[in-house]
Amino acid sequence: MEKADIVIIGGGIVGSSIAWHLTEAGAKNVLVLERESHQGKGSTGKSMGGVRAQFSSEINIRLSMYSIPFYADFEWRMDHPSGYRPQGYLFLAMEQKHLDYLRTNVALQQSCGLKTVRLVETDEVRREYPQLVADDIIGGSFCSTDGFVDPYMSMTGFMQRASEQGARIWKDAEVTVIEKDGNGICAVVTKKGRVETRNVVIACGAWSRPVARMVGVDLPVEPLRRMLVPSEPFDKYPHSAPMTIDMSTGFHFRPEGRGFLLAWNDVDETYGDKQWFEPSFLEKVLNHAAARVTCFENLPVNPKRAWAGLYEMTPDHHPVLGPVRNVKGLYIATGFSGHGVMHAPATGKLISEYILQGKPELVDASVFAVERFVEGKLIHETAVL
Repeated sequence: MEKADIVIIGGGIVGSSIAWHLTEAGAKNVLVLERESHQGKGSTGKSMGGVRAQFSSEINIRLSMYSIPFYADFEWRMDHPSGYRPQGYLFLAMEQKHLDYLRTNVALQQSCGLKTVRLVETDEVRREYPQLVADDIIGGSFCSTDGFVDPYMSMTGFMQRASEQGARIWKDAEVTVIEKDGNGICAVVTKKGRVETRNVVIACGAWSRPVARMVGVDLPVEPLRRMLVPSEPFDKYPHSAPMTIDMSTGFHFRPEGRGFLLAWNDVDETYGDKQWFEPSFLEKVLNHAAARVTCFENLPVNPKRAWAGLYEMTPDHHPVLGPVRNVKGLYIATGFSGHGVMHAPATGKLISEYILQGKPELVDASVFAVERFVEGKLIHETAVL
């Protein structure tokens, strides 16, 4: 009979971070369940890899202020690279309401102790990036410690170190049943066998809702497709550039390898487990690219290299983190609404503290409780890409 003190359902970057934080804090018998034959085949390996502290809610800012320095020190902590590149995020405002919004956000971010964020003037944007169409740009904000990481590399680092510290991982281990008794969670049944445990963490991203239903929990997490288009090698725009966000359209892009990675949140996209790339998206995103960056009119792309992944969306664009009140031993870590990679370090810290200490020390994470959705205590995040 297999037994584990803590079972984590989901072997992506969030589950791997939780496993490492638990073992780092002294937990010994941790088991990670991954339904695929390899880790990272879900949302982790398809992420754009952006990390930023430029949010509009204090709780998200504070999660980033733990996570981004963690990625910066990742190789020192893990003896494994994270791929962190602090090239920044540049938000571009085209309307006064956008600039007012950024000004409010920057004031909040600075009040939280973020010293590397500032407002920027139009002249600075034009001087630094003359290839941008800047006629309508009236200002923006920039944070130099924002940037990018390699999600797959970071996930691998977390899991390797967790394994060295005693964690185990089962692959091809899709969960079919979560069992309860009079004392709460008692076992997890997978396609590889049954595991007795008193603590289960659901950390399987866009696929978390049906798993939560196994124990009667209605988790308001919906999968939403996001598509990314990489360019071929292109040298007419600086590869030192930040993630650049056009607030008038939502189009954003960043350097990737010898080319660029283009993204846009299609307003016509609908919820559903749609993991294929829609060819019509290519023209849409390239039109936005050419409209904002003059040299992108000739940006070479190969449609066969484009891909799609899934955000796991909640009604208020904040995650569900922490214990479920009416199911003893059940913890949730999902619903990041596109921010799972950037907040994976903080999530691992929070969940490990919940399990091992009863409450987190990092931040007051009670606002992330799943019960907020029925209690009308939503916390809205408007800075969503």
